[in-house]
Amino acid sequence: MVQLIVGQKGKGKTKYILDKVNNAVKEANGSIVYLDKSSKHMLELNNKIRLVDGSSFPLKNSDEFVGFVCGIISQNRDIEQMYLDGFLKLARLEDHHEMITDCIKQLDQISSLFHVDFIISMSMEKSELDPDLQDKILLAL
Repeated sequence: MVQLIVGQKGKGKTKYILDKVNNAVKEANGSIVYLDKSSKHMLELNNKIRLVDGSSFPLKNSDEFVGFVCGIISQNRDIEQMYLDGFLKLARLEDHHEMITDCIKQLDQISSLFHVDFIISMSMEKSELDPDLQDKILLAL
């Protein structure tokens, strides 16, 4: 399953996703990964959550990003949730909004294959999203 948290910058998406991941870890049976564009929120995460700083890796486009996510999953078959904060920056889609739907559909396929839920925050208005993604919106700020 893929769930989206959308809204413009400064609306509280990161605070919401941090609260959500810290609550989820209390009931998780498997591992949880928090993929962020920096390690700035490290101290705000429960120590049972694995933080991955995406800026440390030289990813060039969304296909490389999807491969990167697959690599993380392949190293730990126990992952049940991945939180992707700042998705557009992580996936190198800031200037390629036309490719967002395809990338999220790929993550949805990965979710089905490996039973990993993706919770994604991205700086976009609900109205800017493709109609195919509207049913994936968990929260619009």
